[in-house]
Amino acid sequence: MPRNAFYAQSGGVTAVINASAAGVIETARKHRRHIGKVYAGRNGIIGALTEDLIDTSREPAANIRALVHTPGGAFGSARYKLKGVEKGGHEYERLIEVFRAHDIGYFFYNGGNDSADTCLKVSQISAKMGYPIVAVHVPKTVDNDLPITDTCPGFGSVAKYVATSMREAGLDVESMARTSTKVFILEVMGRHAGWITAATGLAQAKAAEAPHVLLFPEVAFDEQAFLGRVEDMVRRYGYCAVGASEGIQDQDGKFLSETGLKDAFGHSQLGGVAPMLANLVQSRLKLKQHWAVADYLQRAARHIASKTDLEQSYAVGKAAVEFAAKGMSGVMPTIVRVSSRPYRWKIGVAKLTDVANVEKKMPRDFITADGFHITAKCRNYLQPLISGEAFPPFENGLPKYVRLKNLAVRKKTRSDFKL
Repeated sequence: MPRNAFYAQSGGVTAVINASAAGVIETARKHRRHIGKVYAGRNGIIGALTEDLIDTSREPAANIRALVHTPGGAFGSARYKLKGVEKGGHEYERLIEVFRAHDIGYFFYNGGNDSADTCLKVSQISAKMGYPIVAVHVPKTVDNDLPITDTCPGFGSVAKYVATSMREAGLDVESMARTSTKVFILEVMGRHAGWITAATGLAQAKAAEAPHVLLFPEVAFDEQAFLGRVEDMVRRYGYCAVGASEGIQDQDGKFLSETGLKDAFGHSQLGGVAPMLANLVQSRLKLKQHWAVADYLQRAARHIASKTDLEQSYAVGKAAVEFAAKGMSGVMPTIVRVSSRPYRWKIGVAKLTDVANVEKKMPRDFITADGFHITAKCRNYLQPLISGEAFPPFENGLPKYVRLKNLAVRKKTRSDFKL
């Protein structure tokens, strides 16, 4: 008898994470000999702990196919770190209890660095408990900071959005700079890795065009150098556009925008670096400024998703099921770049022991010597990832997205489990 599968979305969603879900579900439906039903966790891994499972087999094929052009997390996602015995909790044991009850033998976890660690632990702990689970991580993160894989599904679409936004905003500011805003600052995501900030640099085709200054987490922030650069750009071109990572740090390694709060994984919560920089420009240079934060818009913008990213996101979901059907566990599908010109890629595989909790930062040779922009090498890496358009269907002038039925699976264990 084929065993059932569990799929969950984890962490911040992307414009194309549902394409990976479609890849998992559609491919599983073609592997009936190995895989029975695919149950999704409502609100991510929390759905497994509370036994709040969704039966995707009751969803029409057309709805699953429509996930390919629908942003957000179709089943709900969560930032939640499972507590093991060493932390005074028994949540991994609870996970296995629910999996036993529903004959779940396959675990597909769609997320980033922390999710890779969880997936690895599920494969290890389940084996020790005598109920081995085939656990495969499905890569996803807009931050592009997973190791081994050439790029992370979700990143290409964010990169396309922020580069487009910077180009459009740059034209806006340039046209009004004589009598209005002289400095524009766009804050983008990126805690320790500046990949998204680098992507805004793609907007610049000539030195006079936006962005003129980029601020990366990999380069310590120097206030005087920053102000000098901004002032110089305004003198030369009449205005200055800045792309800044939320995670830029001072010379001591402290986040400029750290709030003092922590998320579920113990990471510092960030936010507000753009207004901080804008205030600095206003007070020190006496230049009129304006700032914006891309925030959720950058990761939700399915209407301008990268076709390359969409295809890769579906491909890793498909590959995850194919790996699982072969009995491969504790692994993650990767994107392998075969060539850049023309751009060609294929699916590879990585061991989760080499992926979990490892961050891939930007190489120093992707950043100019002065630390304020991207090099030609970086541009050559990024350009193919934003290539191609994959517009969703439109209805009455707006994108038409699917909402799944998300019908619940009947519970089989005790219902009083508390998080």
